[in-house]
Amino acid sequence: QVQLVESGGGLVQAGGSLRVSCAVSGRTFSGFILGWFRQPPGKEREFVAAISWSSGNTYYTESAKGRFTISRDNAKNTGVLQMNSLNPADTAIYYCAARNRPTSSDVSAYTRAYQYDYWGQGTQVTVSS
Repeated sequence: QVQLVESGGGLVQAGGSLRVSCAVSGRTFSGFILGWFRQPPGKEREFVAAISWSSGNTYYTESAKGRFTISRDNAKNTGVLQMNSLNPADTAIYYCAARNRPTSSDVSAYTRAYQYDYWGQGTQVTVSS
């Protein structure tokens, strides 16, 4: 079992920045992938970014490129999503998710929610205009 706990959401004005974190605990396997998804109000959950815990390779959805940065701190077992230049369209509940034992080392292959085994409870990010 893997446990994920998000923190760091909140309210920010358009153009501002927020950092959300994901504490990872439990039995993880080398090469697991940590992903960030979000669910805007009234919409389906969508992929934001993912990172390979072992290689550090990353992949972003188009809307996140250049604004968001995904990283991990192996020593602290924590994943981080740094979000800059936020706009109201980024308002959503942000979830981190883990895929243990991925069958591919290509991080870009893991953009669908069903591909992830474990999920955090989510943290609200609200961007005001």
